[in-house]
Amino acid sequence: MTVLPDDGLALAAEFPDATREQWQSLVAGVLRKSGKDVESTAAEDALSTALEDGLRVRPLYAADDSAPEPGLPGFAPFVRGARAEGNTLGGWDVRQRHTAADGRTVLADLENGVTSLWLVVGEGGIPTTSLGSVLDGVYLDLAPVVLEAGREVDAAARELLRLYEEQGVAEEAARGNLGADPLGFEARTGQSWDAAPVTGLARRCAEEYPGLRALTVDALPYHEAGGSAAQEIGCSLATGVAYLRQLTDAGLSIEQACGQLEFRYAATADQFLTIAKLRAARRVWARVAEACGAGGAGAQTQHAVTSPVMMTRRDPWVNMLRTTVATLAAGVGGADAVTVLPFDHALGLPDAFARRIARNTSTILIEESHLSRVIDPAGGSWYVERLTDELAHAGWEFFQEIERMGGQEAALRSGMIRDRLAETWEARSTKLAKRREPITGVSEFPNLAERLVEREPAPERPSGGLPRVRRDDAYEALRARSDAHLAATGARPRIYLSALGPAAAHTARSTFAANFFQAGGIEPVMEGTFEESGASEACLCSSDALYEEQAEARAQELGASGAGHVFLAGRPGAYAGVDSYVFTGCDAVAVLSATLDRMGVS
Repeated sequence: MTVLPDDGLALAAEFPDATREQWQSLVAGVLRKSGKDVESTAAEDALSTALEDGLRVRPLYAADDSAPEPGLPGFAPFVRGARAEGNTLGGWDVRQRHTAADGRTVLADLENGVTSLWLVVGEGGIPTTSLGSVLDGVYLDLAPVVLEAGREVDAAARELLRLYEEQGVAEEAARGNLGADPLGFEARTGQSWDAAPVTGLARRCAEEYPGLRALTVDALPYHEAGGSAAQEIGCSLATGVAYLRQLTDAGLSIEQACGQLEFRYAATADQFLTIAKLRAARRVWARVAEACGAGGAGAQTQHAVTSPVMMTRRDPWVNMLRTTVATLAAGVGGADAVTVLPFDHALGLPDAFARRIARNTSTILIEESHLSRVIDPAGGSWYVERLTDELAHAGWEFFQEIERMGGQEAALRSGMIRDRLAETWEARSTKLAKRREPITGVSEFPNLAERLVEREPAPERPSGGLPRVRRDDAYEALRARSDAHLAATGARPRIYLSALGPAAAHTARSTFAANFFQAGGIEPVMEGTFEESGASEACLCSSDALYEEQAEARAQELGASGAGHVFLAGRPGAYAGVDSYVFTGCDAVAVLSATLDRMGVS
C-alpha cells in the first residue's frame, strides 16, 4: 500500500520526471509526421505564435521560464495589484459611460448595479450646463463621477464641484476624477490648449478633496489608432511623466502629483495579453515613481474599458461575448474600475437592453462567478508572469524612445507616434485581411441575411488627431458595397459554387468558399446550374484528388457557360481554365474587392 507523505498528495510520484528535452523530442516527431522536418530544439519555435511588439507565445512554459518576483499585492512594484485586498471587497468599480443628457438612463444604471459614472461633457457629449439635470437624483456622496470634458474641463469641473456643494457633500466624501487630459485631447484632435487651469484643479483636489483626482492618463487614443499593448503602455508612461513634471513645477509634491493621476487602458478579447498589460503597466509606473522619489505613492489606479477597436457593426450580438472575455481579463488583471461598452456601441447610442447587458456583465463575473474573491488569480502562472515581464520591457523601451524625442508632447507633434502606430496597424491589417486574425460574424461565418441593427446616432466625437480604426473596417467597406448593390438592383452579387464529386469530397471546401465570399457580401449559390444561378463568376470546390481528375474540364465548361472568372478553392496549381485561387492565408480583402469590381459593384 502506498503511504502518502504528510505534505499532501504524491501526484505521479511513481513516475520519473519528464524533461523539457523529452517533450521537444516527442513534439518534433509529431511535426515530422505532418511534413515539417524540424530538429527537437526547434520544436517550440515551430509552435510559437508571434504577437506584436516582437513578443512570442510559446507552446510550453515551465518553472525555468524565469520572471522577476512580482511582489505582494498592495506593495511595490504592484504587479499583483495596487491594493493589498485587491478587488475582494465587493469587486471592481462598475463604471458606465454616458454621452447623452438623459438623467433617467443614469439613474437606471445606478439602480441596477453600476457603481460610478463616466460622463462625456462638452463637444461630442453632454453640455456642461446640463450636468445638473443629468445628475438630478444622484447621491454624489455615494456615486463617484468621472468627467471627460476635453478643453472644457475647467468649466465642467467647476460645475461638478458646485453640485457637490449644493448637495452638501463633504469634501472627504467626494470621489471620482475631473478628467483633465490635455495630451490625450491633443492626440484625439490634433489641437493643443492652455492647460494652466489643470494645475489649479489638481492643487484644489489635493488640498480639499482627498478622494477626487484631477487628471486622467487616457491610453485609449493610442489603442484606437491601432497601437499595440506595449505602445499603449509606453504612451501612458510618457503622458504620466509629462503630467508629473507639470504638477511638481506648479508646487505639488511628487506624492501629491502621483495621487492626482488615473490611468485608462483598453481591455480586449485577448484575455492573457490584457491581464499581462495591466500587470505590466503597474510595474513600470512603480519604476517611474521610484525614480522620481515617490516611494509608496507609485500604485497605479487603473480604469479598464472594453476595446472599441474589437467591436463590430455586423452581427453586433457577438460583441457581448467579446466584452465578457475582456471584462474577465480586466478583473483578473487587477483593474480598479471597468467600463463595459454596450454591444451596439459602434452603431450609435445604446438602447436600454444593451446598457443592461453591459452592466450585468460585470455583475455576473463578480456576484455569480466570484471572480473578485481571489487576489491576482493569474499570479504564479509561468505564462502570465513571463508575458508580463516581456511586455513591461517592451512598453518601457517605447517609453524611453518617446522620452528621447523630448517627451509625449514632442513625439505627438513630430508625427513619430502617429507613424509608429500606423506601422503596427498596417501589420495587423495584413493579418486581418488574410483572416489570420479572424473576426467572428464578419470575416468568419458572416450572415448575409441578418437585419442591420439601427440605433440613434451618437454625438459626433472630436477628431482631427490620431485616426480611429476598427478591426472590421475593411470588411465593412465590402459589405457596404454589397448592401448598396442590393438596394439598387434587388439582389446581392452572386457566385456559383461548383461542387465536384460526393459531399464527403467537397463539403469542407464548399463551406470554406461560402464563408469566404460572404465576408465580402457575395452570395454563394450551389443549387441548379450556373446558368440558373444568376451569378457571373464561379468557384470549384472539391478534394485535391478530384481536382486532378475534373477541375480543368469543369472550369472550361463554366467558362463556356458564361462565367467571367473561375476560382478554385485550394492551393494554387496549374489548371487550365482556372483564373485564380482562394485558400487559407490568401488576402481575402484584396480578392473580394477585385471580385466586386469585376461584378460591377461600386
